[in-house]
Amino acid sequence: MYPRWLWQACAAPGVFWLLLLFIVPFYAVIGVAFGQLDPIFQNPIPIWNPLHWNFDNTLSILAQFVPGERYWLVFVRTTKYIFFAVAISLLIAYPVAYYISRHARRTKTILLVLLVLPFWVSYLMRMLAWVGLLSPDGLVNNFLIWSHIDTDPPNWLGGHPGTVIFALIYGYIPYMILPLVAALDRIDKSLIEASRDLGMTARQTFFRVTLPLSKMGILGGCVIITLPMFGDYYTPQIVSGSPETSMLGNQIYLYFHGGPQPDVGATLTVVLSLFLAVLMAYYLYSVARAQKDLQ
Repeated sequence: MYPRWLWQACAAPGVFWLLLLFIVPFYAVIGVAFGQLDPIFQNPIPIWNPLHWNFDNTLSILAQFVPGERYWLVFVRTTKYIFFAVAISLLIAYPVAYYISRHARRTKTILLVLLVLPFWVSYLMRMLAWVGLLSPDGLVNNFLIWSHIDTDPPNWLGGHPGTVIFALIYGYIPYMILPLVAALDRIDKSLIEASRDLGMTARQTFFRVTLPLSKMGILGGCVIITLPMFGDYYTPQIVSGSPETSMLGNQIYLYFHGGPQPDVGATLTVVLSLFLAVLMAYYLYSVARAQKDLQ
């Protein structure tokens, strides 16, 4: 009933949007990363022809990704922060998603609205609110002193790794909960009932039926929050601002906006993009394999 070109035409605006706002800017970053430097002012000169790309500067930067070098330390720190943030987010998000999907009946819609509600407030404003709470004379330290939990509380905003991890969790955990709710909702209730009829306890049903069937939701939620965390620079900058807690995104921002070496920032962007592309490829492979198993 419909011509074949209709669906391609419907996809054309999205493809044009992707080309204009992602492919073209990213190619410009690659042109700067593999370009040259002005011999006098040391400004980057992008090279658009791939046949003329210069890899000397890129190789010198990649040499600093070996153990003990500068960017290796920043990369390990970034990976460590994100690993703990994702792991703790999953430990918090899964019980919440399980309760919403399995036990919340009348309040399910209200709880989902409350999960989306933080998106109505600017991310920057939410982080700045925690700056006030975690300041040396803020409510958190005052409570610790008043309750005698800690008479000399730490400087949470002075380069404390826990503050950065907590801020990442707070900022991204809704993106973990929502995919988990969707994955748990898609599980056929008859499978759970069948496991109970076969004599499994509630605990055995969860670990042998519910948890394996929600694997793709777990993986999807982890990917959704991991990818932006690796490029995040404003969260550590707001709640810490110390070089001791600088992440890879902070280094990219520094070279693009705070220093005369945007070529270094462009190279770091390419390296980070390649690393995230590997994670994304693993996710797509896992999704394809899961769909094949279902068939």
